[in-house]
Amino acid sequence: MSKLPLPFAAPSPSAPVAAGAVQPVKDRKMASAEQLVLDLLDPHLRENALLDLSKKREIFQDLAPLLWNSYGTIAALLQEIVSIYPYLSPPTLSPGASNRVCNALALLQCVASHPDTRIHFLNAHIPLYLYPFLNTTSKTRPFEYLRLTSLGVIGALVKVATFIVQKILLDDVGLRYICATADRFYAVGQVLGSMVTSLAEQPSTRLLKHIIRCYQRLSEHPRACDSLKNCLPDMLKDGTFNNCLRDDPGTREWLQQLQDNVSGAKRVANLHARLDHMMGN
Repeated sequence: MSKLPLPFAAPSPSAPVAAGAVQPVKDRKMASAEQLVLDLLDPHLRENALLDLSKKREIFQDLAPLLWNSYGTIAALLQEIVSIYPYLSPPTLSPGASNRVCNALALLQCVASHPDTRIHFLNAHIPLYLYPFLNTTSKTRPFEYLRLTSLGVIGALVKVATFIVQKILLDDVGLRYICATADRFYAVGQVLGSMVTSLAEQPSTRLLKHIIRCYQRLSEHPRACDSLKNCLPDMLKDGTFNNCLRDDPGTREWLQQLQDNVSGAKRVANLHARLDHMMGN
């Protein structure tokens, strides 16, 4: 029998594991998760259940399918989300209410991240419930936390997130919102950057088009453009995707605009044009 590769190699004789010891531990964890999920249905127990599940979601490997397939659970999480809509405008969201809904959002991010539940999450149009949070403008900590956690849910969708982010960036208000703070800009940049890396291994012309358009739009904002000088992926500058874009002149033009904006070539050209105009050329 061939040896199992690390880290799944059999335990050494010096550290024996009792037969059947691992499974009971896993069963106890799952039983704990199931009870907490049941507690979500009880309005009196929900707040504590949200807090515990959001803290322990990393150790419950099958939490996402459990949340999705348990009767009434997703409805309870959505109820938490819509219950704070009245506090968005005028902005009266308290820190406690923000923490509570962000715990619910953390569980939705768990569902959005899992390969077995992601498509169901999308088909149910759950990201639409988050748009009101992204459209808030209050700079208080509860609202900042709410927006960043919402972006985390969208970021978990990866490919779909790119299309959603593009729709936000194409709107002037959305562009200003994303570029208003470093946290927001880098949250979006992280999503886009991870997708560029994945496309180098599994090219997709359609997805690449959305990503380049997002970067091109960011480069039109002065602060974002300055930041892109240091964080624009090299693969968007070294011709890695030339073959993918061979038959897409529109996207090639966006990429050229992006490169010109980041390098400062566009600003130099505009300066020359103004000088020529002043000199009557």
